[in-house]
Amino acid sequence: MKKKLKLGLSLLLIAILMIVVGCGKTAAPTPQATDTPKPANPDLILATTTSTVDSGLLDVLVPDFEKKTGYKVKTIPNGTGAALAMGEKGEADVLLVHAPASEKKLVDNQTAINYQLVMHNDFVIVGPTADPAKIKETKTAVDAFNAINASSSTFVSRGDDSGTDKMEKALWKKAGLKPSGSKYLESGSSMGQTLTMASEKDAYTLTDRATYLATKKNLKLDILLEGDAALLNIYHVMQVNPEKFTKVNAAGAKAFVEYMINANTQKLIGDFGKDKYGEALFYPDAGKKMEDL
Repeated sequence: MKKKLKLGLSLLLIAILMIVVGCGKTAAPTPQATDTPKPANPDLILATTTSTVDSGLLDVLVPDFEKKTGYKVKTIPNGTGAALAMGEKGEADVLLVHAPASEKKLVDNQTAINYQLVMHNDFVIVGPTADPAKIKETKTAVDAFNAINASSSTFVSRGDDSGTDKMEKALWKKAGLKPSGSKYLESGSSMGQTLTMASEKDAYTLTDRATYLATKKNLKLDILLEGDAALLNIYHVMQVNPEKFTKVNAAGAKAFVEYMINANTQKLIGDFGKDKYGEALFYPDAGKKMEDL
């Protein structure tokens, strides 16, 4: 009887000891989802036109790209001409621009690779509500430019070799005109600042629709001509060729191009602006051809 009692007490003590030891142990941590792995070279330089910044689009896309990939983007908005020049010198990793005729040179000489159509919107001609040049009565951009030139009205040009500036110069050329003098002013600045200058001077200017809509509340300018097929505004993204410039971040640039043409990003682009302006500021085009626009 005594042996059985001792055995029972021993087993009880062992059980109590196991419980105490078990309670003292720290529970194994529950596995957590790992963060996005940091790229070997996380710094990425994006050279772009000012409209992607002034419109607010990159304020949405860049943080999303950084969160999903681990890259840190340095955005340099200097207009398409300056962005392309950075690409030609290997001073940027990836380009987001809107001057197809000028982009062709970089693509043809293989300075730029992985050239992808991203989106489009359009250019519009804006001016004072009174419309002293009566361009609202014209049907094409060339007719509108002729009417502005024939009037005493002022026109404000960006004058910065941006995509918008290139389009404007091409339209003056089609009209057979070379504007100059006190009626033709150059801001030498971004689209947002050019619109502000035109508003202050009761002048006309050519603008991309997105930047106009994004800044409209601060302007005394109306859209006076739109819908001309010649005013289509097309955006492409491309990598700077690492075979020509070994210091460019090839992996990061490739990731950004792939992000811009991804279906989820394309939806973000197509939805951007609808809640605030009642219409899309850009229309997604990944997978399309320019001739289909």
